[in-house]
Amino acid sequence: MMDWLHALVWHNGNFLGIEWGWWKVLGWTGNVVFSARVIVQWYATEKKKQVVVPTSFWWLSLAGSLILLAYALFFKHDSVFIFSFAFNWIPYVRNLIIHYRHAEAHRACPNCQAVCPPHSNFCHACGARLPEAAAPAPRG
Repeated sequence: MMDWLHALVWHNGNFLGIEWGWWKVLGWTGNVVFSARVIVQWYATEKKKQVVVPTSFWWLSLAGSLILLAYALFFKHDSVFIFSFAFNWIPYVRNLIIHYRHAEAHRACPNCQAVCPPHSNFCHACGARLPEAAAPAPRG
């Protein structure tokens, strides 16, 4: 009765009918990591009831695309597959840079220690006037 399940799972003597090796495991890991980003984004959106793109989405995108690029370069040697992951890491890195710069620009209220958005004049939690922000250091 369970022969059909065994034949499905162990097709031609291979798990799921796939010839497994180190590169195949790496490729599947990249697929899982890259696909997990959508689940993370969906969960964050459902939780807040508005569209949210958490930082973990960009980290999973970056990690998954770099793993898949390595798999494409060293195992598949397929120009279409390589090109599909060769440059998509650029916006992921840029979004992470923007996120961390924005997070660093937030200020703590001296009265209640609430974290206030950049360029705020007053604390959103207690209404206290925030001190003038220091001029940003030049980026070079």
